[in-house]
Amino acid sequence: MDEDAPITPITGPNIDAEGRLTYMGEDGQRYVVVDSDERDETSSAAVMEALRSAGPLFEEIETLCQGWVDEVSDAALTRAEAVALLLATLETLLDEEN
Repeated sequence: MDEDAPITPITGPNIDAEGRLTYMGEDGQRYVVVDSDERDETSSAAVMEALRSAGPLFEEIETLCQGWVDEVSDAALTRAEAVALLLATLETLLDEEN
């Protein structure tokens, strides 16, 4: 596996014992998304509630992304190229919003 390739989560996000927001990747390793020493139980609970309430929207985004990758990779790009293009575009778009 390419070291720079994104790791697909096989579990939803979880707050671990150290208060870090993590997920389990398809490779069996746990990945830290947010490592905050200042996160207390209240803020951790708020993060998990926000993630739970946004779950259906995230599932819709996943479905749309999958459909886009399928359509583009059938037409002109390999699947890996389509995924890389999608991720780069989303990263650029989201970074511009900050």
